[in-house]
Amino acid sequence: MTAPKLFISYSWSNPEHEQWVVDLATELRESGVDVILDKWDLKEGNDAVAFMEQMVTNSEIKKVVIVSDEIYASKADGRSGGVGTETQIISKEVYDNQAQDKFVAVISEKDDDDKPFLPTFYKSRIYIDLSEADKYSENFDRLLRWIFDKPLYVKPRLGSTPSFLSEGEHISLGTMATFKRCVESLRNGKSYSAGAFDEYCNVFASNFEQFRIVKYEGEFDDVVVKSIEEFLPFRNEAIQLFTTVAQYSPTPEIMQRAHRFFESLIPYMQRPAHVSQWDDWDFDNFKFLIHELFLYVVTILIKHERFQQANELLSKQYYLPGNSDYGRDVMASFIVFCESMRSMDHRNQRLKLNSLSVRANILEQRSKGSGVEFRDLMQTDFVLFMRAGQDNKDSFSGWWPDTLVYIGRFHSAFEIFARSVSRSYFDKIKCLLAIDKVSDLSEQLEGYKADSRRLPRLGLRSFSPSTLLGFDQLCKKA
Repeated sequence: MTAPKLFISYSWSNPEHEQWVVDLATELRESGVDVILDKWDLKEGNDAVAFMEQMVTNSEIKKVVIVSDEIYASKADGRSGGVGTETQIISKEVYDNQAQDKFVAVISEKDDDDKPFLPTFYKSRIYIDLSEADKYSENFDRLLRWIFDKPLYVKPRLGSTPSFLSEGEHISLGTMATFKRCVESLRNGKSYSAGAFDEYCNVFASNFEQFRIVKYEGEFDDVVVKSIEEFLPFRNEAIQLFTTVAQYSPTPEIMQRAHRFFESLIPYMQRPAHVSQWDDWDFDNFKFLIHELFLYVVTILIKHERFQQANELLSKQYYLPGNSDYGRDVMASFIVFCESMRSMDHRNQRLKLNSLSVRANILEQRSKGSGVEFRDLMQTDFVLFMRAGQDNKDSFSGWWPDTLVYIGRFHSAFEIFARSVSRSYFDKIKCLLAIDKVSDLSEQLEGYKADSRRLPRLGLRSFSPSTLLGFDQLCKKA
């Protein structure tokens, strides 16, 4: 890379300031910038005014730094000594005749109100503050990025229009305003953050009805897939919100509201009270979306090591409405969010996809760009399977880990269990499996080994719970 040429314009305010400028110029040269400075490049007998103007107008000089202190700002505005008397100060006329992106002001001092001294012609533009020692390093890096045209934030390549926006009318949950308010309150520790979170959940749950499939043409499985695609921006919004919760405020109050949020979504997975004729696949889009949301939220909490908060969602029971198709039971565990989708089985057969799990295929594709790694989703799916097995001693745990059709890619323990070679880390994550010690897993694992417990078969393959747990290595170190 060719060293960029840069000229420094400054005021000869006093010896201390001049040395400050020399030190800055030296630091820039040591960072690969070809600095032009009068102290080094203006020889005796040369015309100082002509030197300065030549440096500013020279096409080879790509950048000009204006080191602005009180005297520089005053003389540039013509209030003291006249514009022409200070040979290293750029006037408004010279500035206006050049491309303004060639200049940046560097602040070396501020006034008593902590405001920077800047020439009037520059005051509406962004400056770089090197006046404070504790922020000098960070802002010097900003200066280098400007000089080398390497901004910290690069505008991404323009992608193609998402398929869910390409045709027809589009559904809105109307959550944008409440989402922004909630995220802002969580990040800034506002007293009303729990209320803002509750408001978002209520708006989301109420307007979720808009995704109900009432009328359709063509194959029903196509309609289900289209509905799932249209929900993508709202799923991503929810991911951002719960990530913010995990990072800033996973309080008991907010986790209680998160539990009630998922509870409020359960009725969408079954027939409404006023519907007398229905097919059991009529609600498959809701079954997919609610299952996906639950999987992501638990994954986010685990990834941020909010294990106790994740356990709250796994240990609590969920109320089933009075018109429930679940029978007489009015409370259920988290396995209520894992229901089969007959429309996806139909799709697999109709399109001859030969897929081990159409649901898993869709989840894998939708994980791209979500900010959540698919392997982390698989880890959570496995945790939920094992947790359900601890809670339910029947032959099948009740949670079908569809994503593990991709387990052939991995031949080792998932991350949280690999880390649990440490006894202290195991003590943190054991709540997820509802166990107290490693041996509490033995009965469950022996059941899978002896086929007294049903281990899901994913096509012709299955998986080894012992391997994914790293069972033999759990708690081997302090």
